[in-house]
This record gives sequence, structure tokens and C-alpha cells, in this order.
Amino acid sequence: MKTFDYTITDEIGIHARPAGLLVKEAKKFKSLVTVTLGEKTVKASAMALMGLGAKKGSTITVNVNGEDEDVSAATIETFLKENL
Repeated sequence: MKTFDYTITDEIGIHARPAGLLVKEAKKFKSLVTVTLGEKTVKASAMALMGLGAKKGSTITVNVNGEDEDVSAATIETFLKENL
């Protein structure tokens, strides 16, 4: 399992557009991607990600588990840095 933390820098936080694009990135891989904020953990789906209520300054924890987790985690981390 690969795990990393990311602090949201987008002024709006996790909203529809980047949530949808993040899910699209996650679906390119076989690994399961989950995102945790506080006590709440969700699978990578647009509605669930928006439901976390992550605002600017929130630190999320991303967990990637599966056969292609190294590449998947690196891709998702890059996506977050470029979009959120």
C-alpha cells in the first residue's frame, strides 16, 4: 500500500470538476484509491470526494492499494499538485 498526505491549495477545495478528473485518473489503474479526511474515508468517486468537505488548507490522506500502486500513487499525487 502507498500512502501520502496532500494539503488542498485550491481556493474552493474539492469541488465537482477536480473531483471528476481525479476519479478519471484513478480509473486508469487497477489499484483501489481511497481518500481520508479526519475520520471519514471514501473510495475515489466524485460524489464521495465532494462529500468529504475538503476546503483550502485541509490535509487529505490518499491510500493506493493494488498491483500498480506505485505508478497510480505517483500519478494521483502529480494530479493533486497540478489541480488541487
